[in-house]
Amino acid sequence: MKKHLFKLKYIVLGALVSLTACVSDDLPEVGDLADITGPQPFYSYVDVSTSSFDCNDVELEANYDYFFQAGTNLAVNGTQYEWVVIPSENVNLINKDKPVLELQIEAELATVVALEEEIAKAEFKVPCESDPAKLAVLEQQIADFEVQLAAAEAAVSDETKANVAALEAEMAALPAATLEDRELIFEFPGPGEYTVGLTVTDNLGKSDYTEKIVVVNQAIPTIAIPEIGEAGFEAGDLFDGSGDGRDSWRSPSSSKWGSVFQINTKSELGVLPEGYKAAKFPSDGTRVGYQEIDVTPGATYVISYFSSLDPGASGDLTVSIVNPNADNIEEARLEANILAFKTEDNASSTQDVFKKSAITFEAGELEKVIILISNSGTESRVDAFDITVKL
Repeated sequence: MKKHLFKLKYIVLGALVSLTACVSDDLPEVGDLADITGPQPFYSYVDVSTSSFDCNDVELEANYDYFFQAGTNLAVNGTQYEWVVIPSENVNLINKDKPVLELQIEAELATVVALEEEIAKAEFKVPCESDPAKLAVLEQQIADFEVQLAAAEAAVSDETKANVAALEAEMAALPAATLEDRELIFEFPGPGEYTVGLTVTDNLGKSDYTEKIVVVNQAIPTIAIPEIGEAGFEAGDLFDGSGDGRDSWRSPSSSKWGSVFQINTKSELGVLPEGYKAAKFPSDGTRVGYQEIDVTPGATYVISYFSSLDPGASGDLTVSIVNPNADNIEEARLEANILAFKTEDNASSTQDVFKKSAITFEAGELEKVIILISNSGTESRVDAFDITVKL
């Protein structure tokens, strides 16, 4: 093998020599050609903005930060970068490593940071909570978290403190970001359109320029995820630690809607999709589950749940999302009042086997909707409701 490679090297070298011998400096336009390949600049950016709003969707603060990364087609030649932003007034530059160091500090203080976030979540709800009982629970939660936070801060080891101090010193020593950095963060002063240009120059002095219009959008509140009370039908799941697993599912009138469902209990985990309990609907169809939840007008949601229907006599289970204008179960079954629904029968069901289903619905102009569960013909069970915002 070495022998063949040795020969191959000389064959290639000989070819190069032959080609060089063919070049005559006496002929015009022949010889070493000038390198005419210049840099072709491009860049990408990612929105890393942050914002916060109060419970009335009033903006408290917003940072319009965008991470920019320059690139070029040149893989070998040295390059220089130069950014330009128009308009440039009040546009600040941030070193790309600052957020990384901040995250590392948070990781060192993970327990402390987690408790601070729990306190912030509870404090967020306080100003807009009108129920005295819920307000009392929130205030007690905050007090409990503050005790835990003080203990967590006291338990921070000397080693962790030293690591945090080193990271803070590293962050303080970071050089200021400049318009010549290949990667940097632009902190825009507010929403609007900005022209961001990039000039790339190679080590031969050749350069080229590219630009884009970057649209910085106004910060908007995150769509709140509605709360489904006692979604897993477990005891003690209400905000104050009470509840029998179905208190959130009682209709305003049993004569208009039907009696609340029963509870099916298992002694071992893993038998039911979640916990030890599930909602149970007898085959006579007299039991229902009824719960109003808050929604954001204009938002789209996905509700998921697990269900199991006994095989045997023909029967079905229906979960509906209903307009709260419906005053009874008959009105709730009118097409005009149904936002979305899913009905499943027991034609292919297996005893005690749960199947996951999902329903997508649009809130439209509504601020509340009803989740309605009903069945007929066969005993049915439901467990583990969940709801997400569809982006």
